[in-house]
Amino acid sequence: MPNIANRGSNMPSSPIRKLVPFADAAKKKGKQIFHLNIGQPDIKTPKSALDAVRQADLEVVAYSHSAGFASYREKLVKYYESFGVTGLDEDNFVVTTGASEAINFTMMSCLNPGDEMIVPEPFYANYNGFSVAAGVEVVPITAAIETGFALPPIADFEKVITPKTKAIMICNPSNPTGYLYSKKELEALKEIVTKHDLFLFVDEVYREFCYDGKAFTSVLSLDGIEENVVVFDSISKRYSACGARIGAVVSKNKAVMDTVMKFAQARLSPPTLAQILAEATLDVEANYLAEAITEYDNRRKYVIQRLQNMEGVITPNPGGAFYVFVKLPVDNTEVFCKWLLEDFDLNGKTLMMAPGAGFYASEGLGLQEARIAYVLNLEDLKTAMDCLEAALKVYPGRTIKTVTGNRAEAV
Repeated sequence: MPNIANRGSNMPSSPIRKLVPFADAAKKKGKQIFHLNIGQPDIKTPKSALDAVRQADLEVVAYSHSAGFASYREKLVKYYESFGVTGLDEDNFVVTTGASEAINFTMMSCLNPGDEMIVPEPFYANYNGFSVAAGVEVVPITAAIETGFALPPIADFEKVITPKTKAIMICNPSNPTGYLYSKKELEALKEIVTKHDLFLFVDEVYREFCYDGKAFTSVLSLDGIEENVVVFDSISKRYSACGARIGAVVSKNKAVMDTVMKFAQARLSPPTLAQILAEATLDVEANYLAEAITEYDNRRKYVIQRLQNMEGVITPNPGGAFYVFVKLPVDNTEVFCKWLLEDFDLNGKTLMMAPGAGFYASEGLGLQEARIAYVLNLEDLKTAMDCLEAALKVYPGRTIKTVTGNRAEAV
């Protein structure tokens, strides 16, 4: 029998989706499950964008340009100018099948097998998978929950830089932590990539979702590192269009964009119908995003308040995206999440979260942590938080026990 490739064997399973079989089994038993494990918003996709697809006057659904519709890329230039990024033209964009393809194309274009890429952890779990596919070694630097998962000290980056280091990668605002990097932190990264002649890859998919008056800064707006920076983008979260699978690679580095285009040509073109939808999103009324941001902010505040009132739960206050990364009073969150699906319910209802260990590259970290996506309406979030609070009180593997009415100690 032929053997599976090492690349395939080493490809990690998604921690976000690996518990799906347990959820499917729970649903067959009649349980209602609140999916807080995955960043699938319940906010409606803009009707005008859907109408653009419905009303498309096409006789043939043909290939587009490999870089995507020129008209869409021209509109993206204007969109980027709206948040302070100037000096772009349509050739600085390659439209991709989601941000996932954008990251794959960029790693394959910029990094050789065996090269190292520094990534603050916890990080979006699929970065591990993309790295395995490209033969790239992820070098993690651990961010602390006590600081809200702020950028680790630059000295920590310096300690792990070797001749094989070719890039640093961040997500801003962060998936999975919701941390929003400040301009000062981005400037610190600018200094280190300049000093060591590194690429700086930034996943900016969640840029619109910022809270508490905090401002988003695109790394593309920083002067002096135009040749170092590559940004990944997507309409999935911004316009609640995850299934459209439209993203982009954005860079002022011509050599990078020329190389990315080779990969884009090899896969022919991004999906035509989805590009029609994506282009139409750029004409959506401004109040669509304003209302979405307000709704997510309300959900964030509610979830954080509930989590902070649960005994033994440690949670930072995320400044962006729609995730919170929590530490729970359990031995192992993967075991706990399975238990929630298999053995627990509150009036026939339970919840699903993403276990934290899969968001780390360092062995043994994140075992007590989990990512919660506050992508459901407030009523559903209330019930989900009720389920979590009740579950933590009866879970056999909990690590705290109540001693008196207001005190707790480790088991």
